[in-house]
Amino acid sequence: MDILILGGTVFLGRHLVETAQSRGHRLTLFNRGRSNPGLFPDVEQIHGDRAADLDRLGNRRWDAVIDTSGYLPAQVRAAAGALARRAGLYVFISTISVYADFTRPHMDENAPLARLDDPEETALDHETYGALKTHCEDAVLAALLDRALIIRPGLIAGPHDPTDRFTYWPVRMAQGGELLAPESPGVPVQFIDARDLAAWTLACLEQGTTGVYNATGPAAPYTLGELLAVCRQATATDATPVWVDADFLADQGVSPFVDMPLWVPDALRGISTVDCRRALAAGLTFCPVQATVADTLHWRRNLPDNLPLRAGLPPEREASLLAAWHRRYLR
Repeated sequence: MDILILGGTVFLGRHLVETAQSRGHRLTLFNRGRSNPGLFPDVEQIHGDRAADLDRLGNRRWDAVIDTSGYLPAQVRAAAGALARRAGLYVFISTISVYADFTRPHMDENAPLARLDDPEETALDHETYGALKTHCEDAVLAALLDRALIIRPGLIAGPHDPTDRFTYWPVRMAQGGELLAPESPGVPVQFIDARDLAAWTLACLEQGTTGVYNATGPAAPYTLGELLAVCRQATATDATPVWVDADFLADQGVSPFVDMPLWVPDALRGISTVDCRRALAAGLTFCPVQATVADTLHWRRNLPDNLPLRAGLPPEREASLLAAWHRRYLR
């Protein structure tokens, strides 16, 4: 297949490129050329800003477009509109953050979506991110109709993750000692290896799959305690989780998902129990969590030693929180 990828050099995008190459597809990347500019020298790349330079794509046609970099509805509308008659399928990488009410567990693709009063809002932050993605989905569906594939991933994990939201846990476990952990080992978590997501996305293109799909894992319910056990086994350290309650974390100003990756309070736990049965029925499969942990650690260990993690607790703050927790029970 001839595939155009909008993006293609950061995290999921680079895994999509590597997977597509391994499956024999012909690729064109359209991006600004700023992220990892030396990556994929053997792949055709057209450089430009999607907000202003779509004309650089000329009148070429592709069997499929994969849009990994769409965050603002106006930009997605422009790309989808320009490419609708020049692409067989259009894949939009959305997010499970499109859902309106995370107090609801086990949400499937028909759950209510977040929306903005002004769908042309351009301020992108954690408050508007999900709703903006909803309006981006609307733009793709309006332009492509039944030739659109909307994929809503959960937290994406694995090598080359620029956010470190999954990476924090295996890296922290490798450091050993007492480790601050939220609530209890039974806290539900969901995530998907970027390589699994890339492989399934390409399989969907090859099979002509369309529609809307949640895409996160593992396939069966999974807990933070299970993840930390896998991390400990992979690192062979003496790391010991110290489970602290949600009230303590709130009192200490510990932010869910940012300071404690993968954790959200019980009232918002719907984001960790999303229903992905539709994607599973469409062929989504998962590598063992052990492989995601081991490969993430291997990648991270080959980065500069002084490169700080972008998520999780800095060592000094974690030590202070652990001391405060222990003092509470020594009174």
